[in-house]
Amino acid sequence: MNIVFMGTPDFAVPSLKILIEEFNVSAVFTQPDRKKGRGKKLAITPVKEIALENNVPVYQPVKLRTDEECIKALRDLKPDFIVVVAFGQILSKEVLDIPKYGCINLHGSLLPKYRGSAPIQHSIIMGEKVSGNTTMLMDVGIDTGDMLLKDQVEVKEDMTSGELYDILKNKGADLLVDTLKKYSKGEITPIKQEDDKSTHASMLNKDMAKIDWSKTSEEIHNLIRGLNPWPVAYTSYKDENMKIYKSQVLNKESTKSPGTIINVNKEGIEISCGKGVILLEVIQFPNGKPLSVAQYINGHSIEEQEILK
Repeated sequence: MNIVFMGTPDFAVPSLKILIEEFNVSAVFTQPDRKKGRGKKLAITPVKEIALENNVPVYQPVKLRTDEECIKALRDLKPDFIVVVAFGQILSKEVLDIPKYGCINLHGSLLPKYRGSAPIQHSIIMGEKVSGNTTMLMDVGIDTGDMLLKDQVEVKEDMTSGELYDILKNKGADLLVDTLKKYSKGEITPIKQEDDKSTHASMLNKDMAKIDWSKTSEEIHNLIRGLNPWPVAYTSYKDENMKIYKSQVLNKESTKSPGTIINVNKEGIEISCGKGVILLEVIQFPNGKPLSVAQYINGHSIEEQEILK
């Protein structure tokens, strides 16, 4: 089976590795190298790194849909499948029509919920108890194609989006192989998505990371774990940004104003919310490292009755 793989971040790496083992991956398409870090050195994508290690030809179009040279190369490759995992570019109908069997995408949500660029983070933010992967046939819409296979993962109440990301990227690789083998034999009947049940998972940004203490302790806890490891939820303590990496919902109520620090001890910082109380367990101040509250209060003070903004 001749496969062209399109992907960019580390989420796509397990999928590419297993496809190289199981099938003939004739080419990899990934985003262009970008400057990163303080030194602004040119960095290759995680997918490109795996492709080069395995001597798979790499194409890096700035915009595939308008790159005639790359589209011609794609036609010449005569792929049975194009497999897409977090490529980061929208494919035109011209590209979608090239492979013999179609373009198959691995998406990190149980579609039609959380279509879009940040499904894993949004599923945590919204407090989902179950998440998973979906493979689907791609069409010109964003994550709107007919579904092929799914797998489910239980989301525990303290699981971060980073932890769920790692689980789904590995499970997704196996789901892809299963999908390709079964679909090419006609063993899967595609299922149309119910558009009226769809939700959108927009790109993450730092603005959404600021905590609104008038929300419930559960909503704030979900935001904190949903934005860990990036962009990380934050608040303002005495005009200084405090990032919060880990929290816990307490079985308590408070009559204090939302954002009020009601107790500080080695277990953490208890904060009054719009409804309920949350315990902040791992925090970070500017120019410091993430520390447990027990570590932080060893050399610093957090004042009770102060109101977080």
